[in-house]
Amino acid sequence: MLCLSVAPAQVIRAPQALEAAGIAIARLGSRPLIVGGDRSLVAVQPRLKSVLEKQRLKFNQASYGRDCSEASLTALKQAVAAHKADLIIGVGGGKALDTAKLLAYQCGELPIVTIPTSAATCAAWTALSNVYSEDGAFLYDVSLSNCPNLLILDYELVQTAPKHTLVAGIGDAIAKWYEASVSSGHSEQTLVIAAVQQARVLRDILFQKSTAALQAPGSEVWREVVDATVLLAGVIGGLGGAQCRTVAAHAVHNGLTHLPIHGSIHGEKVSYGILVQLRLEEMVQGNQLAATARQQLLKFYTEIGLPQTLADLGLENITITQLKQAAEIALNPKSDIHRLPFKVVTEQLMAAMVSTTAPASSKDNINPITTNLVNEEVAQ
Repeated sequence: MLCLSVAPAQVIRAPQALEAAGIAIARLGSRPLIVGGDRSLVAVQPRLKSVLEKQRLKFNQASYGRDCSEASLTALKQAVAAHKADLIIGVGGGKALDTAKLLAYQCGELPIVTIPTSAATCAAWTALSNVYSEDGAFLYDVSLSNCPNLLILDYELVQTAPKHTLVAGIGDAIAKWYEASVSSGHSEQTLVIAAVQQARVLRDILFQKSTAALQAPGSEVWREVVDATVLLAGVIGGLGGAQCRTVAAHAVHNGLTHLPIHGSIHGEKVSYGILVQLRLEEMVQGNQLAATARQQLLKFYTEIGLPQTLADLGLENITITQLKQAAEIALNPKSDIHRLPFKVVTEQLMAAMVSTTAPASSKDNINPITTNLVNEEVAQ
């Protein structure tokens, strides 16, 4: 039996959606606990407080810390119990919303409201939470029983986020096509076919509108791209299920989170991971369509500012030992990279990771030792 959680029960989206959502929030509970990051809580609290007070709701708030971690969840469960919360309101980026969703699920499946403060991911939509270590290393994901009860997409709030968060969201969203088409492109299941085709539509929307959107924050085209990254990207995972979500791009992201990367966020690592996946398809399969797609993406990345290399992610001094560590984690037995239609070994993945900008069909970088990576092993 395949159980799908396709969409939130209700979505409210508008430039001032938060002020319009009071009644919808009050229907879900009377004692909400607001969960978010320190900066998000400060940014949203004045507006949200007014909305909740107007509905006479007894609310409290708690910071999730830095990551959606087991320690953070333990502390937040105590906050839920102390406040006798009957509703969780998640405010912030992907990790804050993942924490709030998983907290609600673990506290007896309390109702959950998500309020994204950026368009960096589709976490506000999905029935999924990623769990990280205290140091930000990806550990595992948790499938939840349902999508949020209410998603409030306030364009004015999202517009206050730094520009690079939307750029990262574009990178995370566009990965849906490159991963879903590989993992599920030959499926005969109706909903999976629909999900893959929606991923293609999402890619085309982002190719056509991203540059104009980034040049005109708050405009109609900007809102369309925000809808694409926050809402439509979530639809694809909901319709297609787990088999239609992630392949190598997210696996590479997961491996990279175990390295000391400073300054890059989820969608930036995922967008780099797409190039790695396409490079693998070129090198292992000799796939010329993948070579063409990679060159197309490189041009698009240049236009909007997505990372293309390890150096772009702040890993210009990565050692071979670190590269191998990230590759081995990305290739762990439970990794989604194994949805690729061919087997990948560590050396192949390492080679792909250091040759994302190679000319189409180039096989010169098959051996990662030929790069300028230097560590004690090479010195010996």
